[in-house]
Amino acid sequence: MSEPDTPLILDVIVASTRPARAGLHVAHWFLERAIDHAGFQLELVDLAQVDLPTFDEPRHPKHRRYEYEHTKAWSAIIEPADAFVIITPEYNHGAPPALINALDFLSREWNYKPVGFVSYGGVSGGTRSVQMTKQIVSALKMVPLFESVTLPFFREHLDLESGRFDPGELQEKAATRMLDELVRWAQALRRMRVDED
Repeated sequence: MSEPDTPLILDVIVASTRPARAGLHVAHWFLERAIDHAGFQLELVDLAQVDLPTFDEPRHPKHRRYEYEHTKAWSAIIEPADAFVIITPEYNHGAPPALINALDFLSREWNYKPVGFVSYGGVSGGTRSVQMTKQIVSALKMVPLFESVTLPFFREHLDLESGRFDPGELQEKAATRMLDELVRWAQALRRMRVDED
């Protein structure tokens, strides 16, 4: 856990693991906004690189008695974070299986931390993935924010040749509002985690 006087840490989690995914382009766009915002120390967490197997721990995650090295490594990535932003597409009106699996692997490491969402897709902009994931993160004692960034028809803003993603000023403002709220919640919930210890 971060100490009260250290910079807030924001993990930006790329939920899609598909080879042809656009999530990394969207994540890099968001990271540029977050760098300009300057409210957090930033970490990019790519679930394709983390490469967790299907949940396989023999004990419930709430006990933190992990048997496998991949779980211990995942815990070490998530534990220090004060807040999260999940970059997610929508698969069949729901969240990517890799995201649900990654959330299920841990328990206490997620507790009392805020989470924002940047969703992307077609006409719905990935919103059904966000709604599904909000139920899961709430069960993990996380605080899902009202503020979010929704990117419908995202491919219209993606230059495949350069990999540059630019959805425009309106989405930049939405990202800034979400980051402002993440700072407020992360500061408040950090104190709660310190008091709990």
